[in-house]
Amino acid sequence: MNTPRDNFTSNSAELLKRKSGAMSSFSVIDTGNEEVVRENYIKDKMDENNSVNFFGRHFNRFVMVTHINIFLYSCGFWIQLAVFPYLTKQLGADPVTFGYLQTTFAVVQLAGGPLFGRFGDLFGSRQAMMLAFASASVSYFLLFISSSIPLLFVSRLPSVFMHAMQAGQMIVTDVCSPSKRADALGKLGISYGVGMVVGPMIGGIVSRLFSIEKGALVACVLSLVSIVITFLYVPASVKKSAASQADSNIFSLSKILRLLRAPGAFFLLTIKMGTGVPMGIFQSMFSVVALERFQLPPDQNSYVMSYVGVMAMMVQGVGIGYVTKSFDQNRILAGSAMSLMLGYFMMTFASNMWHMCAVFIPLIVGLTFQNVVTTSALTRTVSSADTGAMLGLSMAVNSLIRSVSPTVGGYMLTRFGFESFGYLGCAVSAVITGVLFYRARKEEGHVVKP
Repeated sequence: MNTPRDNFTSNSAELLKRKSGAMSSFSVIDTGNEEVVRENYIKDKMDENNSVNFFGRHFNRFVMVTHINIFLYSCGFWIQLAVFPYLTKQLGADPVTFGYLQTTFAVVQLAGGPLFGRFGDLFGSRQAMMLAFASASVSYFLLFISSSIPLLFVSRLPSVFMHAMQAGQMIVTDVCSPSKRADALGKLGISYGVGMVVGPMIGGIVSRLFSIEKGALVACVLSLVSIVITFLYVPASVKKSAASQADSNIFSLSKILRLLRAPGAFFLLTIKMGTGVPMGIFQSMFSVVALERFQLPPDQNSYVMSYVGVMAMMVQGVGIGYVTKSFDQNRILAGSAMSLMLGYFMMTFASNMWHMCAVFIPLIVGLTFQNVVTTSALTRTVSSADTGAMLGLSMAVNSLIRSVSPTVGGYMLTRFGFESFGYLGCAVSAVITGVLFYRARKEEGHVVKP
């Protein structure tokens, strides 16, 4: 006798078969339609059981707590980021030493991303979130008490597990169905963006009223508050599947290699790397370009950063939800690559900051959609027991980009000029766009019409 769950599965599978002719076959990954339907159903039921009413709308309580934590994490991070250059200068660090400090942070984060993901898979996303904030609090406290340059370098080391955004993505991935995942992941950027605006303001006020290093202490306190919030309001485990005993080793290189061989995973990570490198190079050199090419004073530079932050929040808060409901994730990837290509092409003609404000529009739209959709797609290439490790690999790509971008960007700016950033980005985005549409046409040729 069939159980209700069996009937649901068979009915869902039959419905998918009937609709297969109308659905796009342009698919970077094959997630298994029947499994996706089942997971959508189960997690939608979980969402109903854990929802709270807020201003007439229903929200998952775990996702709401995650948004609060991401906001506090962003506040703390941008508070210390605002005071860090002044503190290093106060301790006598020259620009070269400051660059080494930035590279140390990126390399340490690169090493810790995959390990942090494995930790979350094995011990739960609540423990992972608490570990991230514990690492942040130690790093900020060491920065607060730093009285020499060597201590500044030591303060960068605990950031190996300072991956609160990755922990937030783990929680969202665990509690949200695949059909809602991209939208939910995108909305995390809103909370981060608000913290990005509020954090530097707090850092500036604290530095003016007290001292520069007190900003790092405030960031430490915010991280400790988040540990308490996570402990009290996030359950010990929100993941439905647990890693097997055979996969209980955090430092498993073979496990990482198996994840890279998951259907579509390496391709998605390659797309993420390809679109991320030109943007990372541009971002790492933007402050120099704004000062030397556009003669932008500090206050106007802050206005530009606020403009970029607000635009990114709008795309993540409104655009992601609408677009992901209207188009499949693979066409969104192709469209985002085209948007990036347009933005980089416009960059080659930019001669003032007003031009750059126009350039930022297609760049932010393209990069935001690319980041959110690839992250969501990557979590669907593996079982729910391994989503944390896959998110760790995704974060490791970002850290690798941040590690190499300043060196490459400095060389390109000195040797070839600002326009070279646009030429590189346009060429890479054109190749990626071509590859994505080629795969679309190739896979459409294999569609079996009903």
